Amino acid sequence: MRVILREDLPNLGEAGDVVDVKPGYARNYLIPNKLAMEATEGNLKTFKDIARALEARSEKERADAGELADKLAGVVLTIAVEVGEEEQLYGSVTSQMIVDALEEEGFQIKRRQVLLKDPIKELGAFDVPIHLHRKVEPVVRVVVEKIIEEEEKKEEEEGIEE
Repeated sequence: MRVILREDLPNLGEAGDVVDVKPGYARNYLIPNKLAMEATEGNLKTFKDIARALEARSEKERADAGELADKLAGVVLTIAVEVGEEEQLYGSVTSQMIVDALEEEGFQIKRRQVLLKDPIKELGAFDVPIHLHRKVEPVVRVVVEKIIEEEEKKEEEEGIEE
């Protein structure tokens, strides 16, 4: 079944594309969720006008995402976690933890925008892409370090003073 996409869909196409999909996928998912419309002659003519508005909206979104990307480019997030005897993390650093750290820095990012393939399970520095727009994905540096206990802080301070 041929449909016109109303929104960008990963692995399918961008808004305005005419694509062939299985009839059940179109009738049960795409059309009811207003992600696509059937590609009839009338809809194709109507959609040309709508496409201009969608393109203008997409350009504005891309420009806004570009501004946010410039601000995010230099951000380094430090996430302190508890570790065991051999520097092994208890749990892992998840995309939600990264979102929370970004909120503390004043950025409003959704969890699904953080492109973390697997949770981070070790200490170190990692580059994590943030999906702001299909053409804008800045990288944020995430540094995972262990939480220093009060006793360890005192020992370090005493070592420095001597």
